[in-house]
Amino acid sequence: MTLALHRRSLFHLAAGSLVAAAVPRGAAALDYPTRPVRMIVGLAAGGPTDAVARLIAQFLSEHTSNQFAVENRTGAGGTLATETVVNAAPDGYTLLFAGPTVTISASLYKKLANVLDRLTPVGIVARAPNIMVVTPSLPVKTVQDFIAYAKANPGKISFASSGVGASPHLSGEYFKFLTKIDMVHVPYRGSAAAYPDLLSGKVDVLFDNLGGPVLQMVRAATLRALGVTSAQRWPLLPDVPAIAETVPGYEIYVWYALFAPRGTPPAIVTLLNGALKDAVADAKVAARFAQDGGVPTAMTPDALARFLADDEANWRKMVDAAGITAE
Repeated sequence: MTLALHRRSLFHLAAGSLVAAAVPRGAAALDYPTRPVRMIVGLAAGGPTDAVARLIAQFLSEHTSNQFAVENRTGAGGTLATETVVNAAPDGYTLLFAGPTVTISASLYKKLANVLDRLTPVGIVARAPNIMVVTPSLPVKTVQDFIAYAKANPGKISFASSGVGASPHLSGEYFKFLTKIDMVHVPYRGSAAAYPDLLSGKVDVLFDNLGGPVLQMVRAATLRALGVTSAQRWPLLPDVPAIAETVPGYEIYVWYALFAPRGTPPAIVTLLNGALKDAVADAKVAARFAQDGGVPTAMTPDALARFLADDEANWRKMVDAAGITAE
């Protein structure tokens, strides 16, 4: 279904209802959205997840009859945002835009062990690796150098993250486990909050989501990239090795997806999924993803549910292997 069709028949309200011939069976009387939609993001403004969320929110706002507004609800590695949406009315007006925080939380926090059963997957928009960056003052230029330096200075290396339970945290912990080095975790309220301390050398390393802010700093040489967490080198950064070249078995990807509370009407989920497919097919959105290193991705809600189950299992293996615990 084309973007034009979505604009004309799926979201355009005509005489108080959608055009019956263009909507799924049973949805002919659906009036949505008739007021602004909140997209909750669990990390601070300025980070990669927030940047992707705002890009998608802008597209949806421009191609629907109402505004999609990003609301940053930070804390606990994104779990506060997840809980906000889980407990929201299932009417399509409070949505969660998140990455692996959702599946990590299911593996890490007892209170969120069944979170996937309490959310409705709507659609995915992109996938990308994380990137390992260090302050230039650290006397290392490769992953092997970093491991050797950490072993020579046990407990003196600090690694920042966007919060406990977020993928940068788990990326660092899994790296510790596989390399047998000692690093001190320093959580922040989002990656953007960590960058000043990383740039000044107060913390040493960050395994951040690959995206605009970190890429700009790598290209400006204000941060040094040691490796990407994909199994092979990532096309956007062919000169940056995969960490797996030095640490066999190290492989981590992040993704960005939209969720609704469990019980949200299927017709609304179908409409939003179609709009996300249009977004990732849009030339401007795809170009922005390519610029930031992400691969545009689309899935049906059912396919996304299966993907999330597999992703949760992978994160659970990492959590168990590294012995990570959280309340």
